[in-house]
Amino acid sequence: MKTRVAVMGIIVEDMDSVAQLNELLHTYGKYIIGRMGIPYREKGINIVSIAIDAPQDTISALSGRIGNLPGISVKTAYSNVTGDE
Repeated sequence: MKTRVAVMGIIVEDMDSVAQLNELLHTYGKYIIGRMGIPYREKGINIVSIAIDAPQDTISALSGRIGNLPGISVKTAYSNVTGDE
């Protein structure tokens, strides 16, 4: 199956949703290349970036599930880099 490389930008405004976010990321962990989290204490939010290499349907599913969590926003940028799973 063809895979794509993408980056997800995640803004966490509701800290009560962090456990659910971490569970989702753990579930999709085999596709995640890297993860960086930055607490922005002055604004009371966390900024998370995820690099992922997965089938496009998988990336879209993860992005949708993250976006449905309360107090969490996500945007995904896809590269043109593809490969085989």
